[in-house]
Amino acid sequence: MRSEAENIIGIYRRHAQAWAERRGPQVDVQAGWLDRFLDVLPEAATVLDIGCGSGTPIGRYLLDHGCCLTGIDASQEMIQIASEAIADATWIVSDMRSLCLDTTFEGLIAWDSFFHLTPQDQRRMFPVFRQHAAEGAVLMFTSGPNYGETMGTLKGEALYHASLDGEEYRALLAENGFAVLDHVVEDPDCGRHTVWLAQKTPD
Repeated sequence: MRSEAENIIGIYRRHAQAWAERRGPQVDVQAGWLDRFLDVLPEAATVLDIGCGSGTPIGRYLLDHGCCLTGIDASQEMIQIASEAIADATWIVSDMRSLCLDTTFEGLIAWDSFFHLTPQDQRRMFPVFRQHAAEGAVLMFTSGPNYGETMGTLKGEALYHASLDGEEYRALLAENGFAVLDHVVEDPDCGRHTVWLAQKTPD
């Protein structure tokens, strides 16, 4: 499956428009978790959307609730869609694994993006989260329910997903200065997403 992980960026480049149309403009079941994320953030918070896709609906929802948004995605085509649809945000083409923006944010979100990385690359992301997190920053990401690799599809192409187990995520968060605020495995109120909400503790 690891070879399939190398195809993720290409798949999202080839099928950016189809993905954006399928995703649609509504946050739907994600709204509850997005509101929890927003509740912990300060007013007019700076937020980094990691693997932002087309910017809709997650980025748009955050902007509509007063955030100052920067979105990054490795698909140039996704960033093009986002920048054309949403002018009042900063959009950057970047692979999250090599992200180095030389600034920090009050909120970090990786919704349905981080889980496309291999387990080893996921482990390497936690220092990246820490590097871009201001003091007290809020981090929210989705994962799988337990350790493993699995495949989905997008427009007939195999779409790689992976997850660590919950205890390892907790350990990685702690090692990088984040305390877990909330965590639900396969939340029935959120389309069975497994969600992590954490906050950076004082150094």
